[in-house]
Parts: sequence; C-alpha cells; structure tokens
Amino acid sequence: MAHYLDFEKPLAEIEGKAEELRAIARQSDDPMDVDEEANALDRKASAMLKDLYRELTPWRKCQVARHPQRPHCKDYIEALFTEFTPLAGDRQFGEDLAVMGGLARINDRPVMVIGHEKGHDTQSRLDRNFGMARPEGYRKAARLLDMADRFGLPVITLVDTAGAYPGKGAEERGQSEAIARSTEACLSVGVPLISVIIGEGGSGGAVAFATANRVAMLEHSVYSVISPEGCASILWKDAEKMREAAQALRLTAEDLYKLGVCDRIIPEPMGGAQRDRAGTIKTVGRAIEQMLTDLSEKDGETLRKERRQKFLDLGSKGLAA
Repeated sequence: MAHYLDFEKPLAEIEGKAEELRAIARQSDDPMDVDEEANALDRKASAMLKDLYRELTPWRKCQVARHPQRPHCKDYIEALFTEFTPLAGDRQFGEDLAVMGGLARINDRPVMVIGHEKGHDTQSRLDRNFGMARPEGYRKAARLLDMADRFGLPVITLVDTAGAYPGKGAEERGQSEAIARSTEACLSVGVPLISVIIGEGGSGGAVAFATANRVAMLEHSVYSVISPEGCASILWKDAEKMREAAQALRLTAEDLYKLGVCDRIIPEPMGGAQRDRAGTIKTVGRAIEQMLTDLSEKDGETLRKERRQKFLDLGSKGLAA
C-alpha cells in the first residue's frame, strides 16, 4: 500500500480515484469501460507529480528523505552485493542492529560494506532503534574499517540515520568517543572509502560513516549537523519552525554539492526513490562502481592525504559538521 506524504494528499486522491474505478470494473459482473476515465486520471496524476517534485522546498526534501518506503541499507546490500557475510559486535560491549556491516562483493570486487539500517516494519524498527546507532555500533564500524584497511578492501558506507542515539545508556558507554573513533578510522584507512547518503544524514551519527574520499547523495536525501526540528527547538524554542530551520541549514544535495561537502548527486525517479525502488538501487550501484573505478589507481597514502585535506579545507571554510 502506497504511503503518501502530507504535501502529496491531492495526488493521493487522484491516484485513489483511478484505482477505485479499476477495482469496480474488476469486481462487476458487467465490466464497465473505465479505461478512458482512469487513464485521464493517470495523466492528471502524472502532471501533478511533476509539479510537486519540480522544486521541492528543503522541508519537503526532509519528508521525502524520511519516507518509510524508500529503499534502506538492507535493500541495497541484498540487491547490489553478493556473498555478503555479516560481521557483528564491537568486541567490547555487544551487537548493535542499527549498524549493518560485513564482507561482500560488488561486480565481483571484494569490499567492506557498512551502513545504518532503520528497519521496514514496527518490530524491525524497534530492533534496529530506527537506525540510531549506539556506541557499540560505531565501535563495530571502526573495527570493520580497520579490518578493511588491513586486508586492502575498499569500503562503501550507506548512511541513513536521524543521528546517533541520545539515550542515557549510550552516553554512559561513551557515545561521543565512539563517534570520534569511527570518524578517525574513516580518516586513517589507506583504502578507497565511498559514502552514499541514501536518506537522512544526521549530525555526527552520519559524519562517523561519511568522512570519505567520495560522498554521494541521492537527489532527495538530506545531510546536516542537526535535524530541522532540533535546530528550531534550539534557535526559536519552537519545533514547529522546522520549515525555516530546514531552509537555513542548507541540507539538500544541491546546496551541499555547491558547498563542496557532496561530490556527486545521484538522480532519483520522479516522485522519489520509493516510487521505483529497484531502479534507484541500480542507479546507486552504477554510481558506486564508477567511484570505485575512479579511486582504484590511487595508492593508500594518496587516498589518505586527499581525504584528510578535503575535510581540512571544509573545516577552514566553517562548513564541516
């Protein structure tokens, strides 16, 4: 069943009417010829979809990035990678299901893949804490980055998180230190490191995976130091000012490409990734393979130096998270 965002309600009504006409025709003993009317509604819906997505506001981009039916990390791993062997635990406290990671192949090339997983239904979202990693998740990521470096495996990270989990237990176990360790591991590895923002890139929870040689963003993904709601609560003491905050944060792929934070924007189907999950995943796969090819001829020291310099330059401009 399709899930419609608030600003898509007029579209939902039209698409719903078209489906209702076809359903009536299917169930009727005397099938009615509804094709012409249903097709006219389809054309109207298609035109409305284009109008809605022609120039999305930053806040609407946030809503699309959070769409529950967008493909998640698990979907990308299952579709793009073969021989995926999950690796669990941080060797200090335990396993964090909000972070997936393991050895795999993409186009027969051995890699390490790491990503945030939000879950696809109520139970899996609870199990995975809605993609908000705890310290053990970031320590697991750092462990896998170190393993990839030792075995000369390129690393691909898939970022989709509202941010690191802010709970008391996470803070007691060293959340900030774990994020810093993961970020440090990203900066230190001597292998190609590619990050794709597939949905939300929230705060240090995203930076810990996305301090990469190449940072790509899906067209309707967002990447920011704080959520619009959190920013509005701090600056205006009113979370309802999230639209103004989203505009001020410059969190869209287009803004971040101009600022140099994002190196590549990956186009999405009209209406967002959720309307063509398989097509989106294939497009991301092609982009990953191209970025891997671009980096494959560089030695470890060059990769490390370029990565560090990139974020030093961003920091000097006051743009780094």
